[in-house]
Amino acid sequence: MTRSLFVYDDIFLEHDAGVGHPESQHRLIALMDHLDRRGTLTGLRRITPRAASLESLERVHEPAYIDGIRLMSAGTTADTVISPATYDCVLRASGGVQAAIDEVVAGRAVNAFCAHRPPGHHAEAGLAMGFCYVNHAAVAARYLQERHGIARVAVLDWDVHHGNGTQHAFYNDPSVFYFSVHQAPHYPGTGSPSECGEGAGLGTTLNVPLPAGCGDEEYSRLFGEVLRPALETFCPEFILLSAGFDTHVSDPLGGMVMTEGGFESLTT
Repeated sequence: MTRSLFVYDDIFLEHDAGVGHPESQHRLIALMDHLDRRGTLTGLRRITPRAASLESLERVHEPAYIDGIRLMSAGTTADTVISPATYDCVLRASGGVQAAIDEVVAGRAVNAFCAHRPPGHHAEAGLAMGFCYVNHAAVAARYLQERHGIARVAVLDWDVHHGNGTQHAFYNDPSVFYFSVHQAPHYPGTGSPSECGEGAGLGTTLNVPLPAGCGDEEYSRLFGEVLRPALETFCPEFILLSAGFDTHVSDPLGGMVMTEGGFESLTT
């Protein structure tokens, strides 16, 4: 069995955030070129993403909001604009994650990496923000529960920004554990340690804000000393990684100093 699955489609190049926007198709072009030159893709099984169903998106998002994306009239913020291809891209992005989940749950892959855009963890139930339109990780967690009967899901988020949308989707839900390590102070201004869930979900949100300048050593220690015990307590049946790589030392919008080796160490 091929250990790792790779999910990608050229449709993700078609979402247009505008000239000079940092969330551009060049991110994926550079990734695919790098993987091709290194021969990495030859060792992976690749699948083409399907479009997610509206029902799966509406487990997290308001139906009128999703319809607004289709009509290019959804609630957005200044940094998050809708282009003609955005709707198809977000359907394929979430659908690709769902297809990867199906393969892993069926035992046909051990893990999967979904290379898609636009990203998702800032998207709220009825608002696009932070370059995000549909919260793919939140939709995936609900898909695991509804489609595959997975009772306990963990979502781990190491993006330089706090995933406000993912946190809010499960803030009262004891069946989904949300962990975020992020730079603070930074956009969007949420993610303090005091934000730990409420009601039945109290204790299933764990935020660890870090100052700028942290890198491989700090993240590795944090994962070992804080995240591992938390996961052992929660006992998830499935783990989703919301993997933003803007903690990399070369990222122009972040202030962290992670390296490629540091990212590798966190996933092995």
